Formats: sequence, structure tokens, C-alpha cells
Amino acid sequence: MSDLVSRRSALRGAAVVVVGGIAGFALARNSAAAKEKAGTTAANAYGAGSDGGGQLLATVAAIPPGGGKILQHPPVVLTRSGATVHAFSAICTHQGCTVSTVANGTIDCPCHGSKFDAATGKVVAGPAPSPLPRIPVSVRNGEVYES
Repeated sequence: MSDLVSRRSALRGAAVVVVGGIAGFALARNSAAAKEKAGTTAANAYGAGSDGGGQLLATVAAIPPGGGKILQHPPVVLTRSGATVHAFSAICTHQGCTVSTVANGTIDCPCHGSKFDAATGKVVAGPAPSPLPRIPVSVRNGEVYES
């Protein structure tokens, strides 16, 4: 017997691999997991709590007035102006670094120096090309929840 694979056998094997790949792709694409929302930014990467009331992010007392609190999971930055709490993605729109500080009215990125307005999320200093995405939140009983 020859140890070499015939051309016909190689082509049959390749055809089986291609057909199997297409079938697997079609099956996976229509699965329940594929239909779930994919989280790609802080604005959509975390879901509501099991009660539908939203995920607890922090207490209002934990957010310094005129300052902010940066959360890692989910990556959110919370800022506070008086009684108003604002929430933004903590992921810089320049190259995806996580912001590091909230001071002097700005949210600051350590990687390339971008600064964002702490009340609006708008770019104050580049190179970030766009504002931080706003995350809707609500305050209930002194606690901040995603909405």
C-alpha cells in the first residue's frame, strides 16, 4: 500500500471540511447564544439586574461631590454635580484605555492625555475623537442604578 494520499481522497477530505464548516456556521449563527446582545462597550456590556430594576452601581455617598468614582466591572465612571449623578463609559474613545481619574471637572485618560467634561462626557482635550458614551442611571434611596 502506498503511504501517499491520492488527489481524489484529498479533494473529498477538503469537501467534507468545507461542508462541515458551512453547516457549523449556519447552526451556530441561528443559535440562542448568537441572538443575545453582544457587549462591546460599557454602555451595553452589562445587563439589568434580575428584578429588571437595573444593576446597582454605587451609593451616592461613594461619589465625591464635584468628583467621581471609576468602576471596573462594569467599566463605568460616575460623576456628581450637587445631587445630580452622571454616568459614562470608562473606556476612552481614543484607543480603548480605561480612564483613571476624575479631577478639576474632567475625566482623565492616562494613556494619551484625553480629557472629558465630567458633567457631559464631551472631549475637552484630545486626541479622543468623540465623547464618552452616556450611560442612563437612576438614583433610588441613595443608590445609583443603571436604567
